[in-house]
Amino acid sequence: MAAPKLTRVVASFSCTATGNQTIQLEALRGSKVVLYFYPKDATPGCTTEGQEFRDLHAEFRQQNAVVFGVSRDPLASHEKFREKHGFPFELLADTDEKLCRQFDV
Repeated sequence: MAAPKLTRVVASFSCTATGNQTIQLEALRGSKVVLYFYPKDATPGCTTEGQEFRDLHAEFRQQNAVVFGVSRDPLASHEKFREKHGFPFELLADTDEKLCRQFDV
């Protein structure tokens, strides 16, 4: 049995991210985009989740997928969290909760 294909068509979005970036969905056209939502930087469960995405990052890239972690925390918190755990992907600061609402998180 083949694994189910999980896709969701969403409206475009723009969100501030670590690395002094703004991520725009339109700019990623042609790539698979993986957004994982988590409650708070540096909590045990969220750290483990981020580390798992970090450890599987090369496999996502082989599938032409771009990974982003999303939480309501501010960029300063994201920068520390990302650096401490060596995340090779950017973290999006959804401080106004627009992405959370868009994805019913």
